[in-house]
This record gives sequence, C-alpha cells and structure tokens, in this order.
Amino acid sequence: MSINTALVVIDVQVGMFSDSDPVYQGDELLARIGNLLAKARRAQIPIVYIQHSSQRKGHPLEYGTAGWQIHPSIAPLEGDTIMQKQMPDAFYKTDLHQYLTAHGIKKLIITGIQTELCVDTTCRQACSLEYDVTLVKDAHSTWHRDLLTAPQIIAHHNALLSDWFVTARDEQDIFFEDRLASHT
Repeated sequence: MSINTALVVIDVQVGMFSDSDPVYQGDELLARIGNLLAKARRAQIPIVYIQHSSQRKGHPLEYGTAGWQIHPSIAPLEGDTIMQKQMPDAFYKTDLHQYLTAHGIKKLIITGIQTELCVDTTCRQACSLEYDVTLVKDAHSTWHRDLLTAPQIIAHHNALLSDWFVTARDEQDIFFEDRLASHT
C-alpha cells in the first residue's frame, strides 16, 4: 500500500454487538479490525470511521444512543476521521468523497458491518467513483438470514464483489507502507 491509501471502517458500533443478536464472529471481527488499525497507525495511513446515524426511534444505531457509539475496542483516536451516514452507501449525502479527494486518497481498504448492505453498497460506489478498492474478506460481517447463513453471505459477497468491484484479501495479507519511509 502507499501513502494514497485510507482504511475505512464501516458501522462497527456497539449496537451491532447486542447480547441477544450479536454480529457473526464479532470478537474475531474486532480483533482483525484492531490489527488493521494498528498497522495503519504505524504507517500513518488515514483512518476513516463511518458511523451509521439512524433517525428511527429504538433502532440499534439510533443517533446519540449507547448503541450508536463506535465499539470501544476499536475506538477512534485523535486524528482519525468520523463520517456520519444515514443510508447504506457511505458516500451518499456525506463528505467522504470530498475528504478522500482533498487528501489525495485513491486506494481504499474497506472493512466493517453489514456485508450485504453497507459494505457491499460502499464497495460498489467506491468502484464507480474510480477508487482502487480492497475488501478485507475476513474483516466484514453480518447476521444469519432466512435463506443463507452469515458465512454463506460473507463468502458470496467476497466472490461477487471480487469479480468486478474489489480486490479481496485477508487481514493478515494487508500491509501499509510507512509514510515516513516512503519520503526518504
């Protein structure tokens, strides 16, 4: 990866980890995202958190509630960017594209929740906006559905998106070039 790269963490919020219906393999997801954050911070790569802000009363990610908060185990640090969204597409009615353009970002490493909604939609839109997109195939998650299990949904989207929209790579295969070393 190079200095024109950003790590994007989508909707990893407390409400997604409820005791009654937690996201599939939530602990593993948090650990992998934590590893990516550590690698990005060491290399001084910009980190963008996307935070879903539901306006619906009682929604798990209702704006301003405890569930709306970014999960504390991967909490943003000073200098990280947080973007609020209300739709699955992290670019829709947000400043994400403007932020990335202003910072010379052309490559996105995408991770987060929910595979078949916000992650999928954001990957497709990023491709349409001509970003070079890497989906971290073992660092996005969802829930079981009536027709498919969470592992099936994740595998399906990894295969489907990598046919056209993204390069899919495991977390352990994601490396960021140190920004300081690249200028010497």
